[in-house]
Amino acid sequence: MSRRCEYCDKGVMSGVQYSHSHRQSKRKWAPNIKKIKAIVNGTPRTVHVCTRCLRSGKVERAI
Repeated sequence: MSRRCEYCDKGVMSGVQYSHSHRQSKRKWAPNIKKIKAIVNGTPRTVHVCTRCLRSGKVERAI
């Protein structure tokens, strides 16, 4: 599955997770990507979109 939004280009971010004793380990934050049918250039197409773009109305869903 795609790990990047096709509208806002949001993707996986990496960083450091700290324990209570302040030991470090690397971790990843993944966006909430959904595979939906959307209207793209007047035709229905399957796209990978983050839920933030779905909620804000950037994507028109195909019924």
